Amino acid sequence: MNIEPAPPTMRTWKVASAFVCLVILLSNIWTISRWNESRGVYDDICYLRQAHLFQRFGLGGLDTNIVRDDDHYLASKLKAIGYAAWSDPAMAPCHSVMPATQRRVMQYPPGTGFVLALFPAGFQVIPLYVLANVIVFGFAVLGIFQARRGSAVLLAACFGFLAIYLMINPTKASYSMAPTMVLCAVAGFFTAKLFAAERHRIILSALTGLLIGVAVNFRLPNLFLASGYGLLFAGWFLLERKRETFLQASAFGAACLLGMAPTLLANAINAGSPLATTYAGVDVTPPEFSFGVIRQYVMDMQFVLLVLATGWTAFILRLRSETGLRRTALVVAGNLLVNLAFFLSHPLFEPYYTVPVAMLSLWSLLFGSVMAPAGAIVETGTMDRKAA
Repeated sequence: MNIEPAPPTMRTWKVASAFVCLVILLSNIWTISRWNESRGVYDDICYLRQAHLFQRFGLGGLDTNIVRDDDHYLASKLKAIGYAAWSDPAMAPCHSVMPATQRRVMQYPPGTGFVLALFPAGFQVIPLYVLANVIVFGFAVLGIFQARRGSAVLLAACFGFLAIYLMINPTKASYSMAPTMVLCAVAGFFTAKLFAAERHRIILSALTGLLIGVAVNFRLPNLFLASGYGLLFAGWFLLERKRETFLQASAFGAACLLGMAPTLLANAINAGSPLATTYAGVDVTPPEFSFGVIRQYVMDMQFVLLVLATGWTAFILRLRSETGLRRTALVVAGNLLVNLAFFLSHPLFEPYYTVPVAMLSLWSLLFGSVMAPAGAIVETGTMDRKAA
């Protein structure tokens, strides 16, 4: 990766910005080091049960049938938090009865449990979050040092501070968010790289698709993160009818499918079909817009992130910008529209539901902006006057 040498003053600002990012990172690590894995949240216990199954059975841990709790791991965890029906498998939280198999299984995709299983039992959450924070810090610093202009350095620095800060709140709300936030940063980088590159676009399409597919293994709604790419590739192909565009779209789609293969396999084992969901109840109710849910989003930190992503996208699309950056903004626009349509019509609200699409959007726009050549974003009027 070629990063142009920076003038001394700009280099100083980059180093100073990276140092502030490091301070925020160290503050996060200090906070995380004092966390307790037993905070009484049902989701936490179920994710840890996933990890326990993987550690106990290897890949056989994809089977989350409640009868496999013969060592009473889940029951003991529920008893420790005072759950009244801890000894009744039929009342286990986060588990649903599958119509096709008549088995009570865990509702979550297997990714979060798998990454937790990489760390020793009893000390899984802290190292997971520390590692996730360090990776996000690395991409924040990468964005800072890739910036070629003073304004871009300031932009990358401010976003880096925000991104690392968000690795505590709201990321701590769900164990699935830590790996999701990492994948948003990595996928954002490759998204910008894909549309800025002149070569190897098929490989970059496949890498981006694979990352989006892997994200589905942590949160099922992350599937909607692929929507903007699908819309862009479809529109791009219809307009240009080029073989290369078709190959890029095919590589993205095939890699995305490959990335989500663990979830498809887990669905086949637990729900009886790769395309059947392990969720039940309110999570599978038909879409219905509710002003109450919308009001909750407006009052939450998520709204600020969504406004930033939407405003940044509109700014790029309004101006006559470099083609690669414009395509990145179009992907972001498609993702925001589809994801907001889904979550705003979902009957449940959580303080992290729209954070993945907001962060993928912001990372993509950041790297797209810092990778764009100098003068790539020019106001239409200014360009027209120069041409005249």
